[in-house]
Amino acid sequence: MAETFEFPEDLLAGQEELHQVRAELLALLKRLPWSVTPLDGFIDIAGWRKVERPASPGWSADEQAEVEKLRQRERELAVFVTCHRHWGAFSGPELVDGRMRLKHIRDAAAGAGAGAGAGA
Repeated sequence: MAETFEFPEDLLAGQEELHQVRAELLALLKRLPWSVTPLDGFIDIAGWRKVERPASPGWSADEQAEVEKLRQRERELAVFVTCHRHWGAFSGPELVDGRMRLKHIRDAAAGAGAGAGAGA
């Protein structure tokens, strides 16, 4: 399984944009209130751990639209990457390995760059 995968440029670009959209969506969701609709805060100490939430003003229409736009783009890119014609040449474990390598290609490139600099 030490096969080297050569990925088409459009597939690489799609995967990179998917990473970017997911990071942008995650950052947006972290900034937004915990509830989409306005809700009172609460404290629940009856469970196995204490859960506490402040009151939520909810999301504005613009915030909801931005989240939906990013989620829609994430879905489009996920379909593009997973259904790309490139994957037709692979099956079974080879397909899974290729998809995992594509998913982590950014990590591998960063690791290779760091490793090259460390030995110099």
